[in-house]
Amino acid sequence: MSKRPLWRELYIQVFAAIIVGVGVGAVWPHAGAAMKPLGDGFIALIRMMIGPVIFCTIVHGIGSMRDMAKVGRIGLKAIILFEVISTFALALGVAAAHLTHPGTGIGMAASGNAAVADYVQRASHDGVVAHVMAIIPTTFVDAFVHGDLLQVLLVSILFGVALGQMGEAGARITKGVQQVGHVFFRIIGIIVHLAPIGAFGAMAYTIGAFGIGALVNLGELVAVFYATSAFFVFVVLGAIAWLLGFSIFKYIGYIREELLIVIGTASSEPVLPNLMRKLEALGAPEPVVGLVVPMGYSFNLDGTNIYMTLGILFLAQATNTHLTWSQELLILAISMLTSKGAAGVTGAGFVTLAATLVIVPEIPVASLGLLLGVDRFMSQCRAATNFISNGVVTLAVARWEKELSLPRLKAAFAVHPEPEAILR
Repeated sequence: MSKRPLWRELYIQVFAAIIVGVGVGAVWPHAGAAMKPLGDGFIALIRMMIGPVIFCTIVHGIGSMRDMAKVGRIGLKAIILFEVISTFALALGVAAAHLTHPGTGIGMAASGNAAVADYVQRASHDGVVAHVMAIIPTTFVDAFVHGDLLQVLLVSILFGVALGQMGEAGARITKGVQQVGHVFFRIIGIIVHLAPIGAFGAMAYTIGAFGIGALVNLGELVAVFYATSAFFVFVVLGAIAWLLGFSIFKYIGYIREELLIVIGTASSEPVLPNLMRKLEALGAPEPVVGLVVPMGYSFNLDGTNIYMTLGILFLAQATNTHLTWSQELLILAISMLTSKGAAGVTGAGFVTLAATLVIVPEIPVASLGLLLGVDRFMSQCRAATNFISNGVVTLAVARWEKELSLPRLKAAFAVHPEPEAILR
């Protein structure tokens, strides 16, 4: 059997598209900025499938479990791990800001602009009560119309629990939902082949619209954020992976195609279905994957957490705002709440940062304008960190449930075959 040519590998195509996109955006900025619809279109194609995929996966997982206590146990374990790891990420952002002082010496006066005003306007409706109420859709179908992950998660859990209580009739419906889910996954497989085009468009737009100069002007902050995120991935998540019995480097190599798509599009949503399939291929049971991964996209945003605390302290340093330790602890506590509603899409981290600053009056909200130029570059790192963390935490929950198949996991890391091949 002849080996597949390297240029036909999706991750190679995506990587090449990112490089070309950077070149186009740097050399022809106006043309690069005009490529934005390519990236947006690819994300929109994937996003239209995410609601049905999550619904089918969760409903089949819970409906076939028959043990509702187990569903609650898995959810509780996931939330515990989410909170512990997310809190560590928030604290890591604070520590990085104090160690490096990226905002010291900038001395820029905060001035408002239309873009900042728009983010603040969105953030003003982004309180804790609003987050909780937003979980409940207006109607059952409304959750899918707007594509809200938390709403889809709620209706999927309710539907799955109801099927689990219906006996034989529920089992037949559950089987049908599984088959429909296979169709949606097949559609995702077709759309993913457009990933190089989407990555090219998103990267060309980023460089063309914001320019390399934005990175140079605030380079220290960007460098500190990337270094802190790398520390979190390779040290913190690396330690968790080691305890689970695998290398974080092996895991990142296993999800390299999806990770490049995340970096190229600055969003982790396009690869959510693929992540679920690959985690199942690693030996995590479908009910665990179907429940934990969608929850993680709203409750386990570690890259966003690092960005929030680091960004807030950067703005405090840049505007010469002195914060006491009690005020920093308050920021930490507020960030734990405001970060929970941020989905894995571009710009959500900036909105939650604005929401936190609205609650913390010491730092002028208008200072957010200092971050506008580099937010897109930081968004790529946020999304990638969130994506890696969600996979590792899902495997940790599966291991905690004593349902992670270590032989399948080692076999997958040994040869990197297609997920469908391992599942078969």
